[in-house]
Amino acid sequence: MTIPWLMQTTVLPLLFLAVILAFVRLARGPSLADRVVAFDLLATLGIAILAAYAVASGQPAFLDVGLVLALVSFLSTVAFAQYIERGNT
Repeated sequence: MTIPWLMQTTVLPLLFLAVILAFVRLARGPSLADRVVAFDLLATLGIAILAAYAVASGQPAFLDVGLVLALVSFLSTVAFAQYIERGNT
């Protein structure tokens, strides 16, 4: 089984590194739009981590959690976009 070994040694650590970098952008973002994009990236990375863990562990239930997270992330991005468009920054 090469996939779980590759997931544990390469894919998951790189995804966690990307989470750290996205969190830095979320904390230091100069504008609200930068923070919204960083938050959306964090949600996408969370979905990728869940999908990689589902493949590595062989438990497809984590894919359902990722799907719910994707739906909530999409709705929150649309809400933030409407908030920014109205000029309430």
